[in-house]
Amino acid sequence: MKKYRFIKLVLSVLLGFICTTAFSQTEIKSKVSDFLTFLPIENANVYIKNTTIGTISNTDGKFVLQVPEEHVNDTLIISSIGYQSFKTVISEFDDSIDVYLEEDIASLDEVVIVAETRPKTGNDIVLRALEELPDNLPEYPYLQKGFLRHKERNKKEYKWLIESALTIYDSSFASGSRRNLKINVDENRKSYDLRDIDSLFTYSSYLKSTGMNINARSQKLRRDTIRTASLVKAIKWNDERVNGLENLFKGKLNLVRNSNMKKALFGEGMLDKHQFRLDTILVDDGRKIYKIEIAKSKDFIGLNTPNIYNEGFEARGWIYIYWDNFAIKRLEYELVAASDVQKRRSKSLFDTQVNHKLVITYKEYGEKMYPNYFYYETPKLVKIGDRSSEREQKEKELGIDKDEQFYYTIQEILFTEIIQDPIAVEQALQQEWTSDIFSPRPYNEEFWERYNVLLESEEEEQLIQDLSRRATLYKQ
Repeated sequence: MKKYRFIKLVLSVLLGFICTTAFSQTEIKSKVSDFLTFLPIENANVYIKNTTIGTISNTDGKFVLQVPEEHVNDTLIISSIGYQSFKTVISEFDDSIDVYLEEDIASLDEVVIVAETRPKTGNDIVLRALEELPDNLPEYPYLQKGFLRHKERNKKEYKWLIESALTIYDSSFASGSRRNLKINVDENRKSYDLRDIDSLFTYSSYLKSTGMNINARSQKLRRDTIRTASLVKAIKWNDERVNGLENLFKGKLNLVRNSNMKKALFGEGMLDKHQFRLDTILVDDGRKIYKIEIAKSKDFIGLNTPNIYNEGFEARGWIYIYWDNFAIKRLEYELVAASDVQKRRSKSLFDTQVNHKLVITYKEYGEKMYPNYFYYETPKLVKIGDRSSEREQKEKELGIDKDEQFYYTIQEILFTEIIQDPIAVEQALQQEWTSDIFSPRPYNEEFWERYNVLLESEEEEQLIQDLSRRATLYKQ
């Protein structure tokens, strides 16, 4: 019996050691800054060479990366468009000092003169990049693991915050995203919601959508007359209608992935609504990359969102395309109110002319480009209030603060792992999938200790602390 207990004890210790080794990780953190200006570099890529493990720097230039033990002797690369890359063995990385990147720019004149057979204008380069998408985007099914930070705020505080671990399935670029792209929310954390006093417009819209014969206008509604359960239902309805992940990944604003869908913004007739101007040639991790300006064309842009007036925009922004294979690396895209109707509407309802702000970056793996980071920002209707010509004077007399009145929603998604194994992909598809980020889930502390996340900025940390101290509709 003693011998049996001894063997059992040894096996338990060995099993514990194996599990500890399997899950052991090294955490590295630092700050990425410009060598000349000392200013932080946002969205710098931080990754382990020849793997899909990585993260990006936040608005303060700071990052944190969980490195599995088997990769501690691999190379860490920190890169950003227009800078020379920083490379070091992970085990030798010194996180007590900041990482400084030096500027690295190619000669536009030299490149254009040498490249006589290549497209020379911004329009031609972008059209060529779209033609090359079937070769540059994945052609086989794959999974991606990612981290979502979904927040709603005004200029002073957060009203809502959700952080989720995601799995994305995509069958290929050639297939339509509506039926062949799936999203699953694996875990949730930090699910706070203070919008119960600020969502009366949502409630009145919800009543109309359900066909209830109630003459409800948001400026006449009072929070103390509405049951919390009813308000929660209205908020969730609006979240799924406007802010759901399905809309972002399967809709028009997924500009590159969905450029092959009907009436895509980067589809047929694109140059009627966009013009592209070659600005310069930069360098990204040793490769030349075109920097191209996005500007307005002859027609307005519309999103044709059901039940939402979403027309009358013009585009502006930047698109970065690799010189050697015409792969799209980064897209910065804004839709700005341009028609007279949209300008008046945007000013009155949102106090901004920028209705949609989008950043998408890609990373190369196995000679294919995979999504790396999404940033989506849009203003949000909360309550209409007084829309008369005397509104500003009345609000001033009442002491209404604009910084508290106007809201916007931000979704950030950092992709941290690519899974291509057909068996793993097939097994994942057999499970039940849900893209609902709005339902609270139990907090899984062990899971989040090992999961790569997007580091919060110093401002965000403070706002999150303030939010977590207050009452919430959804109890953690």
